[in-house]
Amino acid sequence: MKRGAFLLPFVLILLIVMTGCWSRRELNNLAFAGVIGIDKAGDDFEVSVLVMDPNAASAKKQSSGRSPSVLYHARGETVPQAIRRMSEVTPRHLYFSHIRMLIFGEQLARDGIRDTLDFLSRNKEIRTDFYFAIAKGTTARELLGVITPLETLSANTMFGTLEVSRKTWAPTVPVQLDSLMSDLISEGKHPVLSTIQILGSYKQAASKNNLEKVDTPGMLHYTGLAVMKKDKLLGWLNEEESKSYNYIEDKVQRTIGVVGCPDGGNISAEVIRSKTEVKGKVVQGEPQISMHIRIEQNIQDVECKIDFTKQETIDELDKRANQKLEAMIKHTIESVQKKYKVDIFGFGEVIHRADPKAWKKLKTNWDEEFTNLPVQVTADVKTLRLGTVSNSVLQQMKE
Repeated sequence: MKRGAFLLPFVLILLIVMTGCWSRRELNNLAFAGVIGIDKAGDDFEVSVLVMDPNAASAKKQSSGRSPSVLYHARGETVPQAIRRMSEVTPRHLYFSHIRMLIFGEQLARDGIRDTLDFLSRNKEIRTDFYFAIAKGTTARELLGVITPLETLSANTMFGTLEVSRKTWAPTVPVQLDSLMSDLISEGKHPVLSTIQILGSYKQAASKNNLEKVDTPGMLHYTGLAVMKKDKLLGWLNEEESKSYNYIEDKVQRTIGVVGCPDGGNISAEVIRSKTEVKGKVVQGEPQISMHIRIEQNIQDVECKIDFTKQETIDELDKRANQKLEAMIKHTIESVQKKYKVDIFGFGEVIHRADPKAWKKLKTNWDEEFTNLPVQVTADVKTLRLGTVSNSVLQQMKE
């Protein structure tokens, strides 16, 4: 009892000292950043920050005429210096815990993004669940200035479009900080990042008039993937090549493929399941890759005269789909081997796992080995559902 009475004053003192909000930040003193854009400006960095205006973004106050977002930008010798310099123009403390996208300008990406990543990985305020993209043919500052339809905040448009495209069309890759850092230090894989550009007129896209027309004159458009050599941009993959990349990486959830009919016309099929297995081996010192892709699909649209009541018709369709997918994948791999000469597919990591001893010799000149790497591609496409009618409208009209 005496001991408890002796300790009680110390416990009370500790409670008084430890409670409190010494590091608190009031919400009305914070400016919530949704998107960060980083460009090169000579030897300096130009950082742009798209900040939500909570008053204008409110549903009850959208008729006020104010933009739901405010764009701040400043230059500095380093990214942190440029951000801190924005305090000269913003009345609130910039808060980065809720950013959704980080956009690199094309010129910065070509010069190298390494210096910007150090700031992102060290800053305790920045979470790692945002996505990266490269602004194609423009600066990040211009891209952040686009006023987007449908979504109130441009940050939500960029993030949401990337997510929808990934899940339903598959030419984009939502890369987060951890995976980007992993690819940068990997000895058997170079990074790729999604590409975004301004479709249409930038002048109109940055104007409030962009929201006043049904056919929006300026929009943000994801156009495929950017090929990197470590931290530097080399070039671009088109839409088909970007989709092939996602097949190889086993990242396709759903998409639509088109197959030609035997007598002309096309059939559209929705890929509902996709699974890719990539294996590697080293034979007499030479690395080899084999890839098997299994696809399950449903018929979505038939624009030719074809009889689906016959099993041989479905078998022929699957055969044509196999051939087209294999050709598309092979073309993409050969194109990257010849044009860019860097392994963005992670084949080096596959060889490393398959034969660690051989990899010790191969990794020194792996990009050179990659340019001549033989890759065997086989596809196995199965059509499951034909839709609610057995034959096409054209076939029924013929009958």
